Amino acid sequence: MSAQKKHFENHLSYVLAAAHRSISKSLSDRLRKHGIKIEAWRVMECLDAGERLTMGQLADRALVNPPTLSKLVDRMVLDGLVHRRVADEDHRQINLLLTSLGRMRMIQIREDVDAEDQNLAALLDETSIDLLRKALAKLS
Repeated sequence: MSAQKKHFENHLSYVLAAAHRSISKSLSDRLRKHGIKIEAWRVMECLDAGERLTMGQLADRALVNPPTLSKLVDRMVLDGLVHRRVADEDHRQINLLLTSLGRMRMIQIREDVDAEDQNLAALLDETSIDLLRKALAKLS
């Protein structure tokens, strides 16, 4: 049984999933005090970059499937974090923008996310971090 477990735990897909689970839990714990989930933070980061993204583009960039994004955005609109706007170029498209409240909350949230990132970075040296970023970029 031990040999099977060892073999299973050596699969790259398993190791990546385990790391993702651990990192997601830690980040979720930090974001909980702000009353948001990781997906909402990613949406807010995308919107804070200033680009006018369609819902499809935002779903891709925020790593959220479109039906989930629609429900998430509805909640974020109700919470006053974002608002919808008809796209200038194509009136069939909707752009999302951070509200003033959303921008203020983003500053607070970003502090905790940056602290989490620093905790992760402290586990590795700079060379390892660069290699990890490059390797994960290739996989994604």
